[in-house]
Amino acid sequence: MKKSTVTLVDVAEKAGVSVMTASRALSGEGYASEKSRTKVQAAAQALGYAPNALARMMKGGRTNVVGIVINDLSSAVTNAFASALSAELRRYEMDLFIYDAMGDLGGGKGKRLSQLLHGLWDGLIYVLPRMSDDYLKTLEASSSPIILINYCRHETSLPVVRGDNVNGSHDAVSHLVDLGHRRIAFVRGSVYTGQSAERESGYRAGLQDAGLEVAPELVREGDFSEASGLEAGRALLALPEPPTAIFAANDAMALGCVSAVRASGLRVPEDISVVGFDDVPMAAVVQPGLTTLRHPIPAMAQAAVQELMRRIRQEPGRRQRIEFPSEIVIRESTGPGPAAVARRGRGRRVAG
Repeated sequence: MKKSTVTLVDVAEKAGVSVMTASRALSGEGYASEKSRTKVQAAAQALGYAPNALARMMKGGRTNVVGIVINDLSSAVTNAFASALSAELRRYEMDLFIYDAMGDLGGGKGKRLSQLLHGLWDGLIYVLPRMSDDYLKTLEASSSPIILINYCRHETSLPVVRGDNVNGSHDAVSHLVDLGHRRIAFVRGSVYTGQSAERESGYRAGLQDAGLEVAPELVREGDFSEASGLEAGRALLALPEPPTAIFAANDAMALGCVSAVRASGLRVPEDISVVGFDDVPMAAVVQPGLTTLRHPIPAMAQAAVQELMRRIRQEPGRRQRIEFPSEIVIRESTGPGPAAVARRGRGRRVAG
């Protein structure tokens, strides 16, 4: 029997059950005994039967497919989320569709977005910290179950699962202040996301709480790329009074700053401490290991999938915003600043 001709009736006959039981066993909707479910699944596999998602959708049923929308395949953070979401969806026996929206985010009424919102999936998870206002408005007007991950540029009626950027950044500055640093620089990320602005807000609040002023020359522009971190690092080191520590809005820019420090003949952290944000895999293996902030990606993915399933099933207890705290991961890229060294020096006594 050719695969294209296999029907649900064929599967039911081979398994020795009714068509209704076969449908329930394969869709997971309605009761089917474990024995029947096993027989039906074995028959479907033997015959090469694949349920028609379009037919199920037209009958008002679910397709058991979830779309994950991303816009940067090169991002370690995006890939980590995609992997964690995939693992969580498998627990619900849901299939996964990944859509790269790169280049589609400028407008909200394009043909591609319309096709995406009316695709053969039960819901969509957007791992997009950046999108245009029109694009967001189109998503908000959609009847599809949609979850946003790490979107924080504007308030939205869509449910959002996100990490805490402000308090995490405050913790990074506090860590550097505790080490004795007083001239602490900040490298911004892209202006098109809310994450950079929130991380800068935490940086400024951390300095203020430590009784320190924000020196305008110590805040530099970046775009979340390593190259922009390298450029910002060079500019900071060229100042008449360079910083003793640099906090970058993500790990890629922090690693660029480390390269700038080394190229200038200085050392990390002996001469300048560096802190990043995101805890990408590279942060743990570079030398020195990068001190950074971490969001709990597996827990965030789990929360996103659970919230999406509640909305697909129209269950009670739905939530609009789920926020997870940041955790500071202290590695070798941060060390004592001049203030701490000076304090130790004042405490020494010379015998004689």
